[in-house]
Amino acid sequence: MLHHTSLKGLHLQGVWLTIGSFDGVHRGHQAILRKLVTGAHAAGAPAVVLTFFPHPSIVLRGRSGPFYLTSPEERAVLLGQQGVDHVITLRFDKTLASQTARSFVQALYDHLGLRHLCIGHDFALGRGREGDLPFLQNLGKELSYSIHVMRPILHQGQVVSSSRIRSVLMEGNIQLAKALLGRHFQVHGEVVAGDGRGRTIGIPTANLEVWPERLLPKSGVYACLACVDGQTRRAVANIGVRPTFEKQEALPRLEAHLLDYSGDLYGKDLTLRFIARLRDEQRFPNIQALVKQIQADISKAKKILRVK
Repeated sequence: MLHHTSLKGLHLQGVWLTIGSFDGVHRGHQAILRKLVTGAHAAGAPAVVLTFFPHPSIVLRGRSGPFYLTSPEERAVLLGQQGVDHVITLRFDKTLASQTARSFVQALYDHLGLRHLCIGHDFALGRGREGDLPFLQNLGKELSYSIHVMRPILHQGQVVSSSRIRSVLMEGNIQLAKALLGRHFQVHGEVVAGDGRGRTIGIPTANLEVWPERLLPKSGVYACLACVDGQTRRAVANIGVRPTFEKQEALPRLEAHLLDYSGDLYGKDLTLRFIARLRDEQRFPNIQALVKQIQADISKAKKILRVK
């Protein structure tokens, strides 16, 4: 997979294309990608995804705070794993948002030799979303490209979408997030120095420096699988402000205790796959009560992770 950040200098021919935000690359996205990749490769054509960063809702609606399920780089990797040949990540800004649908599609035709467009059921592009299905079909007759519209993928009677996944993660519903994503939700970060309190109570933790725009699940304690140095280890992770230690308002942090691990993790890249939610974060009357609960969390996590 080749990852591009501009159409400039890019000249492909006979492309099968899909366009969208693709945050999370969930099961609905995967259905579109299967259709795209299978059709493109059967025709001997490149399968191409055109996506954006920042997300259009951040530019157009002023959305702020942690939001993304995947970073642009992670998203490109996931798209490549689905068989996509080229990923084009365009910077979304007010200038791009004001471009007419016709001029945008014309640019795609000029740079990609667009031959087939695979889109979702509610797709539209261009200024004011003027490039809806009828518009794209009429323009396709002029530019000689065809269109396939995918039906939405449902789970429990509701459409699978990135916004739904964000909602269930903020509720702490890890199992439903997995069902919608088609894989365990995961977070990547670098292990950085913390205050060392975990080590003083015999339960050292790896503090992850996470991309600030990354959405994290609801505060609480989770059974996870930690991937580091090419190995996968069982872990218990905490998301929150550590109320037993912090008496004043603090920013949420993500830290993980890797079971049966005694090495130095500082500076290493670590990925946490969230398997199950164990409990809410809570304040304990003393350190002894906290340690007792953490030991119970570890025992519960071991039972859950034994079969994973």
